[in-house]
Amino acid sequence: MTESDNPSSTSSGRQPSTEPDTYQIVHARLNRETARLQWHELLPHFASGVMVAVDGSLDLIDVAVRMSQDDTAAVTAWMGDGLLGKVSDALAATWTETDPSLWSVIVKPWILVQPDVRN
Repeated sequence: MTESDNPSSTSSGRQPSTEPDTYQIVHARLNRETARLQWHELLPHFASGVMVAVDGSLDLIDVAVRMSQDDTAAVTAWMGDGLLGKVSDALAATWTETDPSLWSVIVKPWILVQPDVRN
């Protein structure tokens, strides 16, 4: 069998990569770094203006990965649909009254938060 007959060989003669792609690697790392925190623990970060609310219809880790990889098209679409944006003063006031549990993950310089629907 010649190299061109080998279905697992690429045109350059190298074997196809079996390593996970960058998305998967970043997804796994951010998943490990995600934590559930009460709102009062996150309040200082809200005051710094770095907190981003992620709608419950989105996958928090997927959003974090796409933001970390500068996926402008996805982020712009989510923002345009009202699914992603800075935590508003009104939302912060509501959360201050109820102190909900929020999933959070850091994608510098942002802290992404999403309500824990199990509560």
